[in-house]
Parts: sequence; structure tokens; C-alpha cells
Amino acid sequence: MARKDKETKTTEQIATIEGEKIVPRLKIHYLKEVVPKLIKRFGYKNIMQVPRITKVIINVGVGDGKEDMRAIESSVKEISIITGQRPIIKRAKKAIAGFRLRKGQPIAVTVTLRRDRMWEFLDRLINAALPRIRDFKGLSPKSFDGHGNYNLGITEQLIFPELTYDDIYRVRGMNITVVTTAKTDEEATALLKEIGFPLREE
Repeated sequence: MARKDKETKTTEQIATIEGEKIVPRLKIHYLKEVVPKLIKRFGYKNIMQVPRITKVIINVGVGDGKEDMRAIESSVKEISIITGQRPIIKRAKKAIAGFRLRKGQPIAVTVTLRRDRMWEFLDRLINAALPRIRDFKGLSPKSFDGHGNYNLGITEQLIFPELTYDDIYRVRGMNITVVTTAKTDEEATALLKEIGFPLREE
């Protein structure tokens, strides 16, 4: 493609030109729409003060994994399909007799998403997965931790359209933590709402 044509392309169209990197649309929305709005609302003097999302952590507890390795393998496969990144297996750090748990047994899988994979996952979560929750009425605005981070509990992985019943071994939930640089929950709330998180008004 001619160089002149390349220079006239908008940010949203940067996709397949001479192998250039695809820019996630949610990242473009953040940079072009969200940042100016947050600067205007909170009066930031420097663009580096504007809150941003730094990473997303997905954690799936697999309590039955200590007795059934297939449960762990299935969870690893499912999270890999959902996120596009292979998760790590978390193992018990110490034995707990009451739970029949021995040190070193697998108990969960977790993955940390950053940069483009993080934006792509959040886009699918907001626009494809959450609307598939039965009787969905929005996310709770009370799930912030006081430091600008948001915790979201999902009851079943099948809300993600990438998965089908044939892909899963057992229906299980997951915890999603959205880590931001916001100093307060008010700033974090504004950030997530502008990005598109369907937070309820309470």
C-alpha cells in the first residue's frame, strides 16, 4: 500500500497496514475520549495524573483439583481460551488437615493480563460477557477496595462466548480484579464508568 495512503489512516483503522500492530478499540476509546473527560472533571494538571488501568487479574479457585487433576487441566484450558494467555497453577503453601490439603497440591489457576491483552479482555467482558448474565442489573459500585481497585465475582465461566458446554469440565466461578492507578474510589469509579463498566447507581 502506498505510503501516502498509510499516512491518511485514522487511529481506528490501524490494523493490517504492512503488518502494523492492531490497537485495541477500548484503548483507543480510553486515550481519545476518557482521558480528556477525566482531566476536565478532576482538574489534573498533568496527563500522567489521569487514572489508568495497569493490569487485570483473573483467579479461579479449583478446590477439587487436589483430587482430580482433570479439573485443573480443564480450568487452565478454559482461562487460556478466554484470555488468550496461559494461566499459572497455584499450589498450597502449607498443609491444612481440616481441608485434607497437603502442601504443594494444586488449588487454583490465575493469570495476569497487561497491555493489549488486558484491553481486549476488558472489551469482551464489558460488551459480550456481562450482558449474557441472567437478570443482569449492573455491577455493584461497592466492590472497590479503597485503593482504586475493583473486584468482580463471576458465578460461571459460560458467560464468555468463547466457551461452550463442550469446552468445560465443570461449571465454576472466577474472581476478576481490575487494578488501576486511581488514588481514590471516586476517581476509579469515574474511570470504569467512562470506559464502559455498567456500574449501578446507588
